[in-house]
Amino acid sequence: MEIYPVQFAKWIWGTPLLFLLMGGGLYFLIYSRFLPFKYFLHAVNVLRGKYDDPNDPGQISHYEALSTALAATVGMGNISGVAVAITVGGPGAIFWMWVSAFVGMATKFFTCTLAILYRGKDSAGKIQGGPMYFIDEGLGKSWKPLAVMFSIFGLIGCLPIFQANQLTQALQDILFIPNGVKGTEITSGTLKFNSTDLYIGIAILLFVSLVIFGGIKRIGKVAGKMVPLMVVVYFISVIGILLVNASEIPEYLKLIVSNAFTAENYNFTADKFDGDPIFGGMLGGLIILAARRAAFSNEAGIGTAPMAHGAAKTKEPVREGLVAMLGPFIDTIVVCTLTALAILITGVWKTTDNDGVSLTAKAFETAIPGVGHYILMVCILIFSITSLFSYSYYGSKCLGYLIGAERQHYYNYFYVSTIIFGAISSLDTIISIIDSAFALMAIPTMIGALLLSPKVKEASNDYFKRLKE
Repeated sequence: MEIYPVQFAKWIWGTPLLFLLMGGGLYFLIYSRFLPFKYFLHAVNVLRGKYDDPNDPGQISHYEALSTALAATVGMGNISGVAVAITVGGPGAIFWMWVSAFVGMATKFFTCTLAILYRGKDSAGKIQGGPMYFIDEGLGKSWKPLAVMFSIFGLIGCLPIFQANQLTQALQDILFIPNGVKGTEITSGTLKFNSTDLYIGIAILLFVSLVIFGGIKRIGKVAGKMVPLMVVVYFISVIGILLVNASEIPEYLKLIVSNAFTAENYNFTADKFDGDPIFGGMLGGLIILAARRAAFSNEAGIGTAPMAHGAAKTKEPVREGLVAMLGPFIDTIVVCTLTALAILITGVWKTTDNDGVSLTAKAFETAIPGVGHYILMVCILIFSITSLFSYSYYGSKCLGYLIGAERQHYYNYFYVSTIIFGAISSLDTIISIIDSAFALMAIPTMIGALLLSPKVKEASNDYFKRLKE
């Protein structure tokens, strides 16, 4: 029998939410006439700091804002989330993650432009951005319940439980169990866990606490240094695996596309999906699965990234929207694709029952015997730790909106305490809790962005007209 969080996650991620995220992103794409994509290189120049002005309002640079957002998105969603998608949906799930990412780029452009366009002030008088503020400032006080809804579920969705869970699993599978460190089983009510999991959770808690209590400036600086490092190390490692198996890449790219429409490798038993007549039965299950994993990976439409980008130093909302648009491209189109190809090419998705981070570790070890899983372990440490930093900032902003900025730091105490829960709980329970919270955050974010989309288009037309002149 499925536990309640798993059942609720499957219910909330049904057809209506899929229409809201995918349909909303497609609307943004068409409504903007693909304008953001035409200025992709300009977005890169903005990211490089070509237009930075230290006197602009805000707290962090464009680069630090994107690094903070990527620290949350380029993380365990890429390593573990992709493995979960392939385990359940087969290669075809990756195609629909690509589709989600492209429409997600348009969504990020709109939501993060709004984060600057309608920045508000917290109770301490500091400029803040994010869905709760653009709903409040852009739509008016009558829409405040939507802003409150986002903030409440943001407190749950921003918890570090998934990162803690998968980092613990990786340390167990790669370092401790192979070296004979197995710990003892502990039972507490219905909860059963290994003592080593508890110790790992405590260690993560202590390390993360050292950084997150320093606020967004320290998080931005740490993320700005660690994100490029983690992307480069991971990129080089996976490219090495793919170069060794270069002749097989075209075959698996073809398999990703063909399976996307046949759902041939969709694991009905693993997902327990009942079919969806609107989306064509099992194909509907595959699309919904991919949308969930893409949302977890790049967070387009969920509303967390606008909180980071809302802190950027800029007077031009459209510039920050363009920088934010790069996030889903880097995260899903590049990093998730590399992970997927490494898993597919090595064949471990067919030959092992492992899931999550364990499946990716198996792929690395198969491709680079003896050291592959250790290389991945280094990447996982950086991925998960930087994700933990960013999410604490998001959650504290949500609490600050609800009860005042002077009390938002209390969230960090609650935040770090849940690391222990994440370390000792099952993957199914953890991923369902986060998926459910993300879904409930996406509803107010997307409704607000859709209603305010004419304001974004107006600002875009003005900005690009001035840019040409």
